[in-house]
Amino acid sequence: MIDHPVRLGMPLDEFIMDEENRPYELIDGEKVYKMSNGYDHIELSQLIYDALYDYLKAHPFGRVYKEATFVLPDRADSTWVTGSRIPDVMVVSQEKINHYKMIKPQRSGYPFIIIPDLVVEVVSPTDKFDDVDKKIALYLQDGVQMIWVINPQQKTVGVYLTNQTLRLSGDAVLSGSDVLAGFELKLSELFAKLP
Repeated sequence: MIDHPVRLGMPLDEFIMDEENRPYELIDGEKVYKMSNGYDHIELSQLIYDALYDYLKAHPFGRVYKEATFVLPDRADSTWVTGSRIPDVMVVSQEKINHYKMIKPQRSGYPFIIIPDLVVEVVSPTDKFDDVDKKIALYLQDGVQMIWVINPQQKTVGVYLTNQTLRLSGDAVLSGSDVLAGFELKLSELFAKLP
């Protein structure tokens, strides 16, 4: 008897139909459903989105999205999804968006088939550290250039790049590094906007 490797993922069409009913991420072949978020989570996601939106109006690098799904297609079969992610906020370069529009002229009803340049995750009180660490590792594996993990309870931000990890707190300034050159946001000002 010949053992065939298990193929992780699912057909793209099936993913789209299932995800319309209840958003989920596809991680290691398993559906991980999105949970509803609390006030601090929602407020911080909006504050970061607004700051990035304002930055991108002045620096035409790309677009910012909230709670948008992106999928990881199988390299050999574009009708098969090997994974999906729903970051709280993500930034995608205009170059990637233009390329996506060119190769996928019929995009209506499809999730992004693009790897974002920056993703932002806001930690909820119910999140487990192991799950957050796994998500960071997956984003880096996917090819995301920079990840910000915002912890409203500790008033910290973890910054993850392929070759560097930083933990910011207090009056530290969150920087866009090489990904979003010139973007700066003082953490004390960000967290002061929470009640």
